[in-house]
Amino acid sequence: MSSDIRHVTVDCTEPYELATFWSAVIGHPVDPEDQPGDDEVGLTVPAGAGPELLFVRVPDGKPGKNRVHLDLQPHVARDQEVQRLRKLGATLVDDRRRPDGTGWVVLADPEGNEFCVERSAAERHKKVDHRSTP
Repeated sequence: MSSDIRHVTVDCTEPYELATFWSAVIGHPVDPEDQPGDDEVGLTVPAGAGPELLFVRVPDGKPGKNRVHLDLQPHVARDQEVQRLRKLGATLVDDRRRPDGTGWVVLADPEGNEFCVERSAAERHKKVDHRSTP
């Protein structure tokens, strides 16, 4: 037998506020039963769409670099999504984009949890003629 991943849990100091940020990032609503001030707040995920993100209040701040992080593949161009996420409150941690268009961008959510933004599926499948690029 095996197990399914039910939640990806994020320790944080303000669960509702962080859930609201991530709701805007991935487009899944905050569970309607969860309220500001709750110690646990989840995002509602459609059946079969993967594990839920669950935000749990802890008394201490983030101690260092994440050992596990999310990699996002946007539905729009990577650079466009990075701009949108920064407007939502994400901060730039590291820019790993390469001149040939590959690579990713490391951002942090409002509580400092790192995540990566990769290229969109369209960007990954786009044929690039490097001979015409200086």
